[in-house]
Amino acid sequence: MVTLFIGNKNYSSWSLRAWLALRAGGVPFEERKLGLFTEAFTEQLGRVTPAGLVPVLLDGDFAVWDSLAICEYAAERHPDLGLWPAEARARARARSVSAQMHSGFTQLRSVMPMNIEAHLPHVDVSAAAKDIARVQDIWQATRAEFGAGGDFLFGRFSIADAFYAPVVSRFTTYGVAAEGAVRDYMDAVLALPAMREWTEAALAEQTFVAADEPYRTQR
Repeated sequence: MVTLFIGNKNYSSWSLRAWLALRAGGVPFEERKLGLFTEAFTEQLGRVTPAGLVPVLLDGDFAVWDSLAICEYAAERHPDLGLWPAEARARARARSVSAQMHSGFTQLRSVMPMNIEAHLPHVDVSAAAKDIARVQDIWQATRAEFGAGGDFLFGRFSIADAFYAPVVSRFTTYGVAAEGAVRDYMDAVLALPAMREWTEAALAEQTFVAADEPYRTQR
């Protein structure tokens, strides 16, 4: 069984992406959670990856870091689980929207850091307005074109949903207005058993991370 190293569940959005893809996708793994900004984080993570960031997947003595690389590795190792859509165009679109989340939306991530336990509807997120609108457009367009047969972006759950799950959490924390297909999609992600498991664990955490500390997470 592979081991997935992650950070605090309340804050580590990139850890959530890899963890959710594996858990909801049916990939067996052992979880190792390391507290951000602790000596154990630096020491233990340094033994498995030179990147010094989470998430990291350890398969025997072979390490895979970067959340998208981890998801691709899992999809290749478990082709029967359908972590990417089966149809070629749907699969290409799923990779496209996942890659856009992986490398873009910097304003959204900067203005609206993931904080599952918080309720912050009065925080000014106007600087992220373009990113918010683009994400909602992606959800609506993808659901309309590829979402038949299920509640997720491509019908059944896929890696693409794992990549947007932290954004669903952010929209919930910061009270972003959502209705119609966007609201339905958010509700489906939040109701996903694996997402509920992560959320409950995040709410149970007691570790505090100072607001001015940079997030030591990996894409």
